[in-house]
Amino acid sequence: MARTWAQLPTGRVVRLGGVSTETITLALEPLPDDAPAIVTYAPPPTTSVSNLVTTLLAEFETAAVELFPSWLPGAEGITGPGGASIPAVRALALRTASASRHFGPFLADLAEQALGSTARTDGKFPHEIRALGLARVLASSFHRDQAAILMRVPQGLSPVGEDILVASSEWLADRGGFGVWLTGAPLTSVDRVETAVLDLPDSENTPATGDLAYPKDPSAVLRFPAVAGMPHPASRAEKALEAALNSRPWAAGRAWNQTHLSSPLAPTVRIDLLWRTERCAVEIDGPEHRGEDAYEADHRRDVRLQLDGYAVLRFTNKQIMNEIDLVLHQLERFLKSRRSGTFKGTHHG
Repeated sequence: MARTWAQLPTGRVVRLGGVSTETITLALEPLPDDAPAIVTYAPPPTTSVSNLVTTLLAEFETAAVELFPSWLPGAEGITGPGGASIPAVRALALRTASASRHFGPFLADLAEQALGSTARTDGKFPHEIRALGLARVLASSFHRDQAAILMRVPQGLSPVGEDILVASSEWLADRGGFGVWLTGAPLTSVDRVETAVLDLPDSENTPATGDLAYPKDPSAVLRFPAVAGMPHPASRAEKALEAALNSRPWAAGRAWNQTHLSSPLAPTVRIDLLWRTERCAVEIDGPEHRGEDAYEADHRRDVRLQLDGYAVLRFTNKQIMNEIDLVLHQLERFLKSRRSGTFKGTHHG
């Protein structure tokens, strides 16, 4: 029987069937409302279950630090390192844990690490504590109850490599409570993994490439979705633009990584940066947007937004990192003209 995102199991390992890997990954942008918090992972070559688990937990911990303070409500104004910020953030983490499923000492140490004051937790807590704690932190970051890993099986794995990958996935599901959903190459040697058919019909708006799923750092082996209300933690360009906008009074009213739904039958789109009152949508394009399929998908998306009354401005990562003054000038001019009602159209930076 076909399953929706909400019906896919957590705490277990399954192989996803019914649709292509490309369609599955593209359907994660934006993260569906009925899905757990889903990260995608392309495992590197490894020689043992212990090595793969250790590597993945380190990746998760890095992601959790980058996602701070989304998983610790009330920590937005706490900065570090040093000073009164460390005891403040630890106290907040312990209070949060006392009223939730989080383990207080782990959450407090992770929060302190996020302020840049301490090293990783791997020497202090066993893998089992870290796996469960990080699963809960990732789920909390996206206001979900559970977390899942979309694990891409590499091509050409040996029987031993397949067994290491599946055994590692089983450990993460059992000890961390993750749903571990396998995609990619078929398993030819390991036969103990159930197949779950995902009810996710192909869309005419879906390009034939998976590169647009969580694209903020194309070199990353672990990718995660954007958090509404903040720049994507893995995007240097988004963080640099927000830092530049923060002191500009004309930039007031902006909101990062917002979703937009044209109609109940239309696919939801995520907008990198939005001025809703001015009906201004800003997209920040990395190298994954250069391909023909990606360009066509972006064009269809822009047309949908334009029909809904939005103007769309596109800038590249390179423009933001190397020409920030020009980007700011164009944004300021555009927003002021929108506010005065003198400008209409689409701009590609």
